[in-house]
Amino acid sequence: MSKKPSASPGSKSNARARSKTAKRPDPKAIGIAVKPGAAAKGDPMQAIGAQRQLTTQVKTARKRTNSSARWLNRQLNDPFVAEAKRQGYRSRAAFKLVGLDDRFGFLKPGARILDLGCAPGGWLQVAARRTGADKTDDENPKPSDARVLGIDMQEVEPVPGAVIWQGDMRDEDTQAWVIEQAGGKLDAVISDMAAPSTGHAQTDHLRVMTLIDIAFDVAEQLLAPGGTFVAKVLQGGAQKATLDRLKANFKKVQTVKPDASRSDSREQFIVAVGFKG
Repeated sequence: MSKKPSASPGSKSNARARSKTAKRPDPKAIGIAVKPGAAAKGDPMQAIGAQRQLTTQVKTARKRTNSSARWLNRQLNDPFVAEAKRQGYRSRAAFKLVGLDDRFGFLKPGARILDLGCAPGGWLQVAARRTGADKTDDENPKPSDARVLGIDMQEVEPVPGAVIWQGDMRDEDTQAWVIEQAGGKLDAVISDMAAPSTGHAQTDHLRVMTLIDIAFDVAEQLLAPGGTFVAKVLQGGAQKATLDRLKANFKKVQTVKPDASRSDSREQFIVAVGFKG
């Protein structure tokens, strides 16, 4: 009858010694930086910070191009994408508006907001939540003046607390609709409008500046004194005529880059505060 081979002398004691000296990996040593209790405290920006160094590598599949693999890799490793899904926002761009409002405070409860180029609706969601326009129950009633309006040339799925119009802001029918729905002057006109990229920096810049001019034409007519104007711009400097026009009509004009704007993007936002009327 065969016997199982016996362990070499001292093997059990050696195993015990190894188990005593073995240590769990230090999170810092494997590139994970977590702020204690971030998710538990419910602070979305802390939760985003806790996810920044958790990375997933995407390999190029047979039918996946290098560019699509890079895009998927960026999406999977973007903490703002994950947090947008967790909070029910339609896009990570919602956190650009969150960051701007945290800094400048223009989405006050009861405020009247117009969002130009509102698709897919992430900015509308933020505006409706922060102004209280999405409130429907008796315990948390909707502020009487709160209104969130959205305009886009493409169809946008309904957003609780927001009223959406599909059309071009330059059309008279669209302008008439805004005036009717606003029920008075607006507290903020916000625009995340962007023209399709041509790949030519100067051309893309000029296209974006045209959109800013269109957005400000609207704001100039509809903003209440003290109101705020927010619009996307590309790095490379806004045209002097546009900046001069804004500075002449607002008390303070700044160009800022929210944390949610990708570091490799030329995107920035002009924030003009204190409309002179």
